Amino acid sequence: MNRSPARIVRIADPDAAIDAIRGDGRRVVTFMGFSGRGYEDPASVEHLLADFLAQFDPRSEIVCSGATEDGIGAVYPLAKARGFTTVGIVSAVAEAEGARFSDLVDTIYVIDDDSWGGSRNDGTLSPTSVAMAGAADDIIAIGGGPIARDEIEAARKLGKTIHYAAADMNHAAALENARRKGEAPPTEFKGAVHELFEPR
Repeated sequence: MNRSPARIVRIADPDAAIDAIRGDGRRVVTFMGFSGRGYEDPASVEHLLADFLAQFDPRSEIVCSGATEDGIGAVYPLAKARGFTTVGIVSAVAEAEGARFSDLVDTIYVIDDDSWGGSRNDGTLSPTSVAMAGAADDIIAIGGGPIARDEIEAARKLGKTIHYAAADMNHAAALENARRKGEAPPTEFKGAVHELFEPR
């Protein structure tokens, strides 16, 4: 198991996570996108990630994402190879459900949250998503579903810099997910974040 207690910090207050992540004064570059559903073309996404990372400097920026190794978690090995400090922000639900954290995340902030993230029924943002939006200076979104969409909308209101590249989620995984839920099969695979941006 890759659950070294030294690198996992469990936090009840998302503001405390934001303060901890931003504490050393470096800019925080946060990568958002598909996670468990993965990508239809992972190699293309890795090229996009490498191109985005090349625009930043590990001496002045750190890389943040959702802590797991799935989907957008492909940023972690690329970031570590370039010398970046890496952090992850994830809901306590992920830990409770046995999600596999990337071995290449230096510090993982597990937020006390009873949801995976996104907007709650009352319209407020979940604690995990408050931390994601609040900790970031720059957000790089490559595709992404409803949770990432809600975080990006919140980040926009906070004046964060956002870059977007379209990418399809894994088609087979999306179709299987819809089948399991008894839903109609999806007809598009670019995800909810795509709705926020002009098609490229």
